[in-house]
Amino acid sequence: MPTDCIPFRDTQYFSSLICDYLEEKPELKPFYNRFPKLENFEAQITEKSKFSGMSKSHRQVLATVLEAQYANVKTSEATQLNISLLKESNTFTVTTGHQLNLFTGPLYFLYKIVSTINLTKELKTTYPNQHFVPIYWMATEDHDFDEINYFNFKGKKIQWNREDGGAVGEFSTEGLEDVFELYTKELGVGKAADELRTLFSEAYLKHDNLADATRYLANALFSDLGLVIIDANQKDLKRAFIPYIEQDILSQISSQEVSKTSELLANVPDTDYNIQVNPRAINLFYLSKNSRERIVFEDDVYSVLNTKMTFSEAEILKEIHEFPERFSPNVIMRPLYQEVILPNLCYIGGGGELAYWLQLKDYFEAVKLPFPMLLLRNSVLVKTQQQTKKLEKLHISNRDLFQKRDTFINKKVRKISNIDIDFSSQKAHLKKQFEDMYALAEQTDASFLGAVKAQEHKQIKGLEHLEKRLLKAQKKKLADQVSRMTDLQNQLFPNQSLQERATNFSELYLEFRHQLIEQLVLDLQPLKQEFLILNL
Repeated sequence: MPTDCIPFRDTQYFSSLICDYLEEKPELKPFYNRFPKLENFEAQITEKSKFSGMSKSHRQVLATVLEAQYANVKTSEATQLNISLLKESNTFTVTTGHQLNLFTGPLYFLYKIVSTINLTKELKTTYPNQHFVPIYWMATEDHDFDEINYFNFKGKKIQWNREDGGAVGEFSTEGLEDVFELYTKELGVGKAADELRTLFSEAYLKHDNLADATRYLANALFSDLGLVIIDANQKDLKRAFIPYIEQDILSQISSQEVSKTSELLANVPDTDYNIQVNPRAINLFYLSKNSRERIVFEDDVYSVLNTKMTFSEAEILKEIHEFPERFSPNVIMRPLYQEVILPNLCYIGGGGELAYWLQLKDYFEAVKLPFPMLLLRNSVLVKTQQQTKKLEKLHISNRDLFQKRDTFINKKVRKISNIDIDFSSQKAHLKKQFEDMYALAEQTDASFLGAVKAQEHKQIKGLEHLEKRLLKAQKKKLADQVSRMTDLQNQLFPNQSLQERATNFSELYLEFRHQLIEQLVLDLQPLKQEFLILNL
């Protein structure tokens, strides 16, 4: 399929921090381990191999937990083989993580996972003596229900309304029948619509909790490609995390190290990097039924906010060893937990995720844990053949589409007008004339400089005002073309946002069905690090 690529910086949708990282600015080198290039994975493999946590017994536990989680899931031989391979010392993972968004949420859910799958393929070709397993880490311990309880479909918000509370993975799927009824009415008729109805129904109406529903859904979409889905909210896995939980409870090391790194990142010269996350003194929650609350330390007592639970130091250490599953890492410690329990080489995430990972390297070094390579997920704009033809007819380029609405329309109106509405040359000529006036004022009476400046400002403003009025009039005259251009940009950039951040995959599935994921697998190149425009 025809494709085009645009540098991330040129899209104007990505932060300066991420763009600088992609361009390997030397100022950012202290904040990551190795840049994600194919040749750099050899050293990453060696470093992770030496990590003592990746023992044979730990790998066996990991595989056993995954086998149990897949016990009632019909999956492919490729996924079954990958779970089995995790027992081997020469098997490594590439991981992406995502919230349990209703029906996958926005399109980039697909792009994250396909990026992860495709990178493992590239690694296997380059390093044939190792095995590489793509992992989707379900954020089952998250509690931000408002961020995941809806998806957008054809301009409408399909939302699940229920009471909030606790880790979302354990949420009952009760009440999703109403969501299904609403969604199925919007789908319309046809084979693709029926397939989507079945997919939603099988995932959410035949599973008791959100974690199981999401596992079924992701497996249905990607199992043929060997994807392994993990729910890390599990006692046997958290046993391996006990030393790090204790360390954070007793010495609050995460807060110290991340705060230090964050300050260094915020003070990189000649930048305006925003700090993505701020650590707390203790970066753990206490999990119980329908509750996930922060652990705090005050007056020599550990307590769980919004509850009556308190612990002495001895009591909380006993609790950690007996019930490690009750301790849930927050955004600061979750990456650490991931790297403790997985033989992971690389994390693939969005710009916001990579921004907070860049705050964590000193913390990883302090606890002697290999820091993974960080790769920005693929970003994609999908255009249909019909949209492509319309854009070509209106002489709209891919780069034009990424401009902000007013800039986009003004530029195109100027281009298609039969009159020149760009007064740049007139303004330049006027400025040149006033340079002569400034020189004359200097030679006669310098007190006139202010008057000359005021007159210059007035004249330039007058030209700009006239230019805007003419442009407005021409937009009215070309209303049909403006309307068609605006409609096209609205289709591809809903609410003036990236398509991948707003649109649900099912909108595209209605037109392309299985071809959608098949084409993404063919075209996404995770190490290329450019924004992909895909004509389907």
